Amino acid sequence: MSFKFENLLIWQKSMDLGEQMNILSKGLPKEEIYNLSSQLRRVSDSVALNISEGSILQSNAEYRKFLGYSIRSLAEVVTCLHKAIRRKYLSQNDFEMHYKNCFDLMNMTIAYRNKIKK
Repeated sequence: MSFKFENLLIWQKSMDLGEQMNILSKGLPKEEIYNLSSQLRRVSDSVALNISEGSILQSNAEYRKFLGYSIRSLAEVVTCLHKAIRRKYLSQNDFEMHYKNCFDLMNMTIAYRNKIKK
């Protein structure tokens, strides 16, 4: 027995992203605990939360709206990654790995949203 969203690859990957960003946020300096660390954890978690919340709605238009929220949260994650590398909290290799994961997940989510009838 499972909820239908649990079978979605975008939900599974967004759950992984949340865990990766949680680990990354723990390595940020203490002065970022209420700023960048907190924001990174919240927006990365909201990607999966919006996918699951939207999946239980009856309306395709509402579901598409929640997938849009996930896409916007992914854009925020990318911006946090840019902030982290500019502040020299993140190596170039780590940035590129996380950036690619976000890029791939965003494209997958957009493609999935586009398949849902308006």
